[in-house]
Amino acid sequence: MFEQFAFYFPAKDVDKQIHLYLPDNYEESKEHFPVVYMYDGHNLFFDEDATYGTSWGLLDFMDSYDKQVIIVGIECSHEEGERIREYCPYPVDTQYFGHVAGYGDVYMDWLVNELKPFIDDNYPTIPDREATAIAGSSMGGLMAFYSVIAHNDVFSKAGALSPAFGFAVPELEAEIAQHEIDPDTRVFFSYGDEEVNFERLKPTATFNDAIIEAGGETHVHIEEGGDHSEATWRKQNRLYMDFLWK
Repeated sequence: MFEQFAFYFPAKDVDKQIHLYLPDNYEESKEHFPVVYMYDGHNLFFDEDATYGTSWGLLDFMDSYDKQVIIVGIECSHEEGERIREYCPYPVDTQYFGHVAGYGDVYMDWLVNELKPFIDDNYPTIPDREATAIAGSSMGGLMAFYSVIAHNDVFSKAGALSPAFGFAVPELEAEIAQHEIDPDTRVFFSYGDEEVNFERLKPTATFNDAIIEAGGETHVHIEEGGDHSEATWRKQNRLYMDFLWK
């Protein structure tokens, strides 16, 4: 099943469109399900909604996947430059974008303290940390990793696909130093082999090591023939889902 609805984001006085996947039998089964919160919700399910005409194909994938989970996709802002600010956890100065007045920390406080309780109250979720994951790509991948560090009491799993770590490497290193990471933490990192280089892999190796040193589990995947696109992330649906949940 698939639902869409608007949910108010007070920090910007706007409604965020929520793209919600539910297992088909959830009403009849009376079961409760794990949840994956995902960034760029409009790119997840339908090609006609996706920014560049290709989605992650998650509706078809989840309908055939042998692990039943709820997916909460949160659509990003489409105003010029706003997605970068909303998906950057900190105010930062960058080489290519100049100063980015990032407010991803505020966004995540809203997700954790307002959106998640609403989802837990209105849908058959398992609200516990062990059954709550977060995932995204590019800036959403950056945010997914930030989320599992800064809110490790809420999220036990993260999928960071093609994460844009270059925006905030020292800030993320400081974030990791400030938090105790639960050993029951799993993080999936990935890049396409056509986009990856040493500059991208160096911070990924640092963050990967930090999770392992805390006793957590990680997986770094390089997608052969992959680039920085939904088509590449779509190919990895089973990989990151299997690693996070199995």
